[in-house]
Amino acid sequence: MSRRRTLLAGWALALLAIALFAALGTWQLGRQGEKQRLLDDAGQALQQRDPLPLAAASDRDAGRVLDWAAGPGSYLDLPAVLLDNQQRGGRPGVRVYRAFAPQRDGLPLLVDLGWLPWSADRSLPPLAPPPADARVAGLLAPPPSAGLARAALQPQAEGALLATALEPEALAPALGLPALAPRVLRLDPELPGGYARDLEMLPNTLPPERHLGYAVQWYGLALAVLVTALVLTIRRGAPRLQRNQRTGP
Repeated sequence: MSRRRTLLAGWALALLAIALFAALGTWQLGRQGEKQRLLDDAGQALQQRDPLPLAAASDRDAGRVLDWAAGPGSYLDLPAVLLDNQQRGGRPGVRVYRAFAPQRDGLPLLVDLGWLPWSADRSLPPLAPPPADARVAGLLAPPPSAGLARAALQPQAEGALLATALEPEALAPALGLPALAPRVLRLDPELPGGYARDLEMLPNTLPPERHLGYAVQWYGLALAVLVTALVLTIRRGAPRLQRNQRTGP
């Protein structure tokens, strides 16, 4: 009886591990699909460059996640938002965002002006004031993924807000605005002004193929546990089978 209980307990642990590894593999496959769709949408938007009005940034029910948009408006006289933990060329830095009010309909939206590096003492160079009136164009996209980071805002001596995550709903009251558009505008690198920037969609995260590789690893671990449990079960049953054969008729 004790041997049977040990066998059942071993199988319970094995099945639990298999379920966990399979769930992790499925999650990685889901992330791979999400990021591949993001890259596909970005490629289509960048290829067509058929601009929508900036009011499209305010549409929470937009069918596509990414769109090319353009229009006139003005940067608001508000603090810049600096998104921390952003790398470029292996160097740590921040992405600089400013609130922009479209000339026509639509909520104010955050415009990604580009990347600036941290210095050795974690100080930033002076931020250039944006022009009062401007015509912007670029890629409407969801805010960068925060991952496991919790949203936090830290006012800086220069007046900017240092953010660990970009959440328009949380940033709007900090900027004194009733609301911000749920999507941000990644400014066209060909336009003048701003800082070092591009339209790379996954600059600080894993590409789809890495998620696929991790999924294969997790599924492989699940299979390895299953095979190990089967082999151990067969080995435990082999002596009993041999004894039954000796005592048989």
